[in-house]
Amino acid sequence: MKFSLIICTYMRPQPLLKLLDSVQKQSLYPDEILIIDGSTNNLTEVVLNENRFDHLKYSLVNQENRGLTKQRNFGISKVAEDIDIVCFLDDDTVLEPDYFKNLLCTYKLYPEALGVGGYISNEIEWIKVEENYSPKINEFYFDGWKRKDGSRFVLRKKLNLDSDCPPGFSSSFSHGRSVGFLPPTNKVYEVEQLMGGVSSFRKSVFEQFSFSVYFQGYGLYEDADFTIRVSKTGKLYLNTAAKLSHFHAESGRPNKYQYGKMVVRNGWYVWRVKNSNPNITDRLKWNAITILLTLIRFTNIIKGNNKKQAFTEAIGRTVGWCSLLFNEPKQK
Repeated sequence: MKFSLIICTYMRPQPLLKLLDSVQKQSLYPDEILIIDGSTNNLTEVVLNENRFDHLKYSLVNQENRGLTKQRNFGISKVAEDIDIVCFLDDDTVLEPDYFKNLLCTYKLYPEALGVGGYISNEIEWIKVEENYSPKINEFYFDGWKRKDGSRFVLRKKLNLDSDCPPGFSSSFSHGRSVGFLPPTNKVYEVEQLMGGVSSFRKSVFEQFSFSVYFQGYGLYEDADFTIRVSKTGKLYLNTAAKLSHFHAESGRPNKYQYGKMVVRNGWYVWRVKNSNPNITDRLKWNAITILLTLIRFTNIIKGNNKKQAFTEAIGRTVGWCSLLFNEPKQK
């Protein structure tokens, strides 16, 4: 299979260079690398001119095509005709040497797969335990492994508001557990959601689907929207052997107030993509969890280390939730 790598970037020349260095060391190298740059300066272009990589094509987009989902759609339009698989990576990731080899082999193991995701290995500490292990209230257990559960999930469990689906699937009231809750087993798991910055899809998928332009700029939850829509037509998988690290570069991120608003409004949007007509129980649970998570952010003003960030994000979440009463997001 021939495959293309699309990297959408914004004001991150040095993290991008680290990613490309790891791509260069891959046991299976992309047939083309498309850098779609939304930066408002030329620093990324300068870095790429100083460091040459095989099969790399650079595009600096204008204001009309700037923003994560727009840049991804722009990149898809530039993919070569003979490409079979289109891969996406965030510009602040670094790959292990067999990332693409393990990712691409999944399509051979599961010929019905429309998309396959990679596995972020540097964010969570997992511990192997015996089968049928009974986790404590502050632990999450899955497939023979456990990890520490965050305070928000502990509280949700106490209030009977935890997700009723396995990781990578969204419940009817949303607020599920992401693929980050899948353990490092080197197994392949079926999912309905992938993280956009560590994903791949058959090129044929883009004959029917594109990334929604509802998600402006930073594009929070744009990957959940896209993959939930795709999963309604076929199967998606995550291969935990396709490992990489994610370093969460701060440059290019929205301020915490805007982020808080996006968490709620974009979260509502994705919920309705999965469940367009929720019943009263689903509505109550979605709102209860949204309010609970907002209250937790308010408590971080007292207990947390970044009190100002916690305050501005909590205000953003509050404003975002209130705005739903008179201005619900419209699907595009």
